[in-house]
Amino acid sequence: MLLVENTRLVRGAFAALLSREDDIEVVAEAAGNGEVLARALLCRPDVAVIDVDSKEGEELAARGELKRRLPECRVLLMMASPTPARLRRMLDLRAAGVISTNAPADRLIHGIRKLVRGQRFIDPEFALAALEAGANPLTPRDVEILRLTADGVPTREVAERLSLSVATVRNHLSAITRKIGGRTRIDAIRIARESGWM
Repeated sequence: MLLVENTRLVRGAFAALLSREDDIEVVAEAAGNGEVLARALLCRPDVAVIDVDSKEGEELAARGELKRRLPECRVLLMMASPTPARLRRMLDLRAAGVISTNAPADRLIHGIRKLVRGQRFIDPEFALAALEAGANPLTPRDVEILRLTADGVPTREVAERLSLSVATVRNHLSAITRKIGGRTRIDAIRIARESGWM
């Protein structure tokens, strides 16, 4: 496997831990800084474990270059406590798995083994968080209005852009706020963003 983690001490600890397993070999480590793809192409790992909490790690996952160039390499994304929105974004990248950086070692090892068997692995903590976030109660029109409002577009301009009356936009915003349990429009925007609904 290839281990991608920015912090040398953490990366070394992960590598030492994983190398104790008879069926797991850490064939390469990378800190990011543009070396990941080159190392992956050189050692052709079965699994790449990538910490996506760093900006570069997330970009690496988002670009999908590793998956495109090495389709046989299964990607396990590590992250701290993500919002439901970020978790959905990571799952949309079609990573084979996601795991919390706070997960116990045996869960990481279990996840790697599942990936090698061709299965997906979602950290149970993340799966529970995604379930608790619930289904998106917003209609496409609700999302459109809320996005424009979140971008600071005045109500009158939102109405003009969407060919609606100002009263209709205000009614939508009130309904959205009630629907998702917000106290104010700002609160509704926060809840919608954190839940991955917009």
